[in-house]
Amino acid sequence: MPTLPWTVPNRPPQATKVHVFASRFETRTLWGALKFLARTPGVWRQIGGAPGAYGASLKAEPFKRTFWTVSAWESPEALKTFAHSGNHAPTSRGLSAQMRDSKFASWAAPSDELPVSWAEVRERLR
Repeated sequence: MPTLPWTVPNRPPQATKVHVFASRFETRTLWGALKFLARTPGVWRQIGGAPGAYGASLKAEPFKRTFWTVSAWESPEALKTFAHSGNHAPTSRGLSAQMRDSKFASWAAPSDELPVSWAEVRERLR
């Protein structure tokens, strides 16, 4: 699973600002990377039905033990609700001991510029 393509659970209104969130996770071990991969499908299904979710993608580099995410949301509150519910909440808690490094970034972006490029995600997480 190198990259899950940009998925659009809900179409954002045109010409509006959206809340973009990006993350980079590096696991301590290859075993941690495999655990991350094993738990990805449940969180991915949750995104598909998440209120306020306008899009998401995941780039996995399991042999480098690195995972990148980017998502777009109606608001920071919609993202927070997602993060603290469903499969995401227990998955993130369960994987926290596997993480060596985590970085996060968020910003406002025009809905007409979705999806966000991986180049921009990498730049913002520098």
